[in-house]
Amino acid sequence: MAISSSIPHRVSASPPVVQAALFPFLDLKTQFARIKNEVLAEVERVLDSQYLILGPEVEALEAEVARIAGSEFAIGCASGSDALLLALLALGVHAGDEVITTPFTFVATAGSIARLQAQPVFVDIDPETYDLDIDQLESAITARTKAIIPVHLFGLPAEMKSILAMADANGLAVIEDAAQSIAARYQDKRVGSIGNIGCFSFFPSKNLGGAGDGGMLTTSDPELADRLKVLRVHGSREKYHYERLGINSRLDALQAAILRVKLRHLADWTAARQRNAERYRNMFAELGLDSHLQLPAQPRDRVHVYNQFVIRTPQRDALSHYLRAAGVPTEIYYPSPLHLQPAFAYLGYKEADFPQAELASQEVLALPIFPELTEDQQFAVANAIASFHGIAPS
Repeated sequence: MAISSSIPHRVSASPPVVQAALFPFLDLKTQFARIKNEVLAEVERVLDSQYLILGPEVEALEAEVARIAGSEFAIGCASGSDALLLALLALGVHAGDEVITTPFTFVATAGSIARLQAQPVFVDIDPETYDLDIDQLESAITARTKAIIPVHLFGLPAEMKSILAMADANGLAVIEDAAQSIAARYQDKRVGSIGNIGCFSFFPSKNLGGAGDGGMLTTSDPELADRLKVLRVHGSREKYHYERLGINSRLDALQAAILRVKLRHLADWTAARQRNAERYRNMFAELGLDSHLQLPAQPRDRVHVYNQFVIRTPQRDALSHYLRAAGVPTEIYYPSPLHLQPAFAYLGYKEADFPQAELASQEVLALPIFPELTEDQQFAVANAIASFHGIAPS
């Protein structure tokens, strides 16, 4: 693939003169500008109705997300973090129970377990996919284990066949943390329809992002769906009668209306992310950068939706600083694994307990991948990385 001649090239790893970012890491303003009239019309309609919490707007979004996820039911809530907490509550996870998950993820995954005074039990990751290492999973199961939370990280589904087999063999529930992976597929199933409960986030940076916080749970179990609906409204089915100890985690009708507009564009936005990912791969291959960088895994039985395009290199920090100086925005997901975070020190884990997660935290770097990213912007990214490695553009 030819490299754009409009982008200045460097053939040296010497840091360029620091400049402002050439473009955002995530350009939400451009996306909003293209759907602004659609969004504002729906916002005005909901405000005129003054039906602002749950109600028909949320119910319509729930039905649409259930179709996207391939599940029988969807239950809106206030955030992706709440979705995880509600899932654990619905499955009867209590103080002293153990829940297995990954240390290489956002804090909410393990934090939801800890908030119930259950025990997060970490398992190291596969260095290619960043998912739970299946070969280490079974040894983490004990008589106190109640559930497993795999994370479909960065938009790539976890290895669910093996996880489900181990869960079934040991009578465990499976909660899919699908916060970053709406519409991703594992074999012939959409994420959120594979385990007992799926958990989604509508934080603005997600592939389907709201104008604030929001979340959704999916399940095909009618009993779990009913329980989740009760738990999200203080454990109440009828006013001032509380059959369970729940939480206040209702989805706003305004958020639902905005998300319903965005949902109409999700397939196109997902395809654009996938095209951008393929364009990066082609650029890097032509420049010979694929021998310097580990690119995102693409297992044949999974469809990646690229909430993030994460490369990996032992020179991550130097490359990140170089790119920032060149005006190329990047992010690090995640700079420290959860078992080394102060909030989880009480668990007793120490450095080197999960070497793959620790190494990934030192080597991963996310590049811009948003749907509106232009070819010239991707050229700028590829050329700057090539310059860092002393490689002349082709």
